[in-house]
Formats: sequence, C-alpha cells, structure tokens
Amino acid sequence: MAKAEFYVSADVEADGPVPGPFSMSSFGLAVAGVHDGTAFKPLDPAERTFYAELKPISDTYDPQALAVGGLDRDRLAREGQDPERAMNGAAAWLASVSRELEATPVFIAYPLGYDWMWMYWYFMRFATGGSPFGHSRCVDIKTLYAAKAGTPVSESTKRSMPSHLLSSRPHTHNALDDAIEQGELYQNLMRWDGGAEGR
Repeated sequence: MAKAEFYVSADVEADGPVPGPFSMSSFGLAVAGVHDGTAFKPLDPAERTFYAELKPISDTYDPQALAVGGLDRDRLAREGQDPERAMNGAAAWLASVSRELEATPVFIAYPLGYDWMWMYWYFMRFATGGSPFGHSRCVDIKTLYAAKAGTPVSESTKRSMPSHLLSSRPHTHNALDDAIEQGELYQNLMRWDGGAEGR
C-alpha cells in the first residue's frame, strides 16, 4: 500500500538572493491537501498553518529584497525568533500534522527553487533533525502547471494561467497569506484536467 502524503504550501520572505550571506525574514506553511495513495483530497489551507518571523543571521542585506516582504529589519533583530527556535518549531508542527493525518510531508511552492533553497538550508543549518522533507520530497507548482497545460516552463507564469485556477485570495507578500493563496492554486491544479480544452 502506498504511503499517504500531505502537501505543505510554503512561502519565504528574505532580505537577499541566497541563504547564508543573507537572512530569511519570515516563512509561512499551510497544509493544502493529502494523498492517500489513491486520490488527492484538498484541505482548507487556512486550517493548519505555521508562521515565523526570524532574527537576521548576518549584517548583509539587499534593501530591495527586504522591502518586498514589508518587514522592519531592526524589529526582526529585536523581536524575531532565533532561527533554531523557528526551524525546530516548524519541524515539531510538521511532525504533529504528520501524526494527525498519518501521512508524510511534501513541500510545494511556486516557484520551488527559491523557497526550497531557503527552507532546506535553514532546516539543515538550524533544526536538530535536519529537513523534515528529506532532500527531495518536493513539488514545483510551476512545473506541474507546465506539464498539465502542455506549455514551456518559461511560459508557465501565473499571468498565463486560466483565471479559474488562481486563488481568490490576495497576494500580500505576507508569507502565511501567500502560502495559503498558493495552497489553493495547488488544489485547483490537482483537480484540473489541463490541456487547451481546460483553458
């Protein structure tokens, strides 16, 4: 029997292009659904969530990148969680959802490369048990759309997607809001037959 999986929509706000020299400012996680080995079942992505704002890990930052998330770096330095606490807290939350749903977590994001890079690096650097998603248990929503729509990845942007696939929630650049919004996009894509007739 196939092992059940649950899909965790993740969004990251950061103050630069790569982790290490730069810092993750915040991240949001939202459970979008579960696959029992036979079928996908959507879950309300606002029901099971995790959010953290983190202290910077270096003095280096890109003001333009920082401005996207709208978070004050001085406030994060004072009030943000230590990365160890944030990443171990996220790992503990994932473990509790895993027990509840009797399923293994899978990381999903749009685009995957950016959010996975930050979360994987932070989990491996700061969480006691490393990455709860292993080194590759992840899905790129952009690639999922490209495969279903039959379009090149470079043309598989949200602007090119049929409007019925997009979430009705606003994209606010708050990491949790955007993780929830992205979770709805994933649900819609999982239910979509794709192809020209579906557009």
